[in-house]
Amino acid sequence: MGRSQNLLRALWRALSKEMKEQVGTDQFGNKYYYIPEYRNWRGQTIREKRIIEAANKREVDYEVGTIPTEWEAWIKRTRKTPPTMEEILKNETYREEIKIKSQDFYEKGKLLGKESNEELLAPPVETQIKGHASAPYFGKEEPSVAPTSTGKTFQPGSWMPQDGKRHNQ
Repeated sequence: MGRSQNLLRALWRALSKEMKEQVGTDQFGNKYYYIPEYRNWRGQTIREKRIIEAANKREVDYEVGTIPTEWEAWIKRTRKTPPTMEEILKNETYREEIKIKSQDFYEKGKLLGKESNEELLAPPVETQIKGHASAPYFGKEEPSVAPTSTGKTFQPGSWMPQDGKRHNQ
């Protein structure tokens, strides 16, 4: 089946005028190809393609990180030119340096954190909650439970609205 499948692929490429151009390989053995825009045998314009031929042909063998970041950016068209092997190796050493530096920083922080952690933290503040901001008496004295007046001092008609306006006329 593999031989007949390869034969059919070759026949398809010949009919579709698909010209696969290898642009590079990575340190894992993956091959990267560029197929320029072309017109197929039906006259349709097929846009350019960027594809990978994986070193591990089976999907089960694929692991995250088997495609370098630079090549992934080229495949997704976030960069125009394919990366060089020197660029990939330079970026890889830079990533390793950053990992080492961050590990050192983390270790130093753990050592310093144990000594000065108590000194840097402020003591917790005890706040006293007095009602809610939407309450009509917020920031004022809260109404007491005990009554402030009695019914003995009530005089009918003694209360008048301000500015002489009467609301129920």
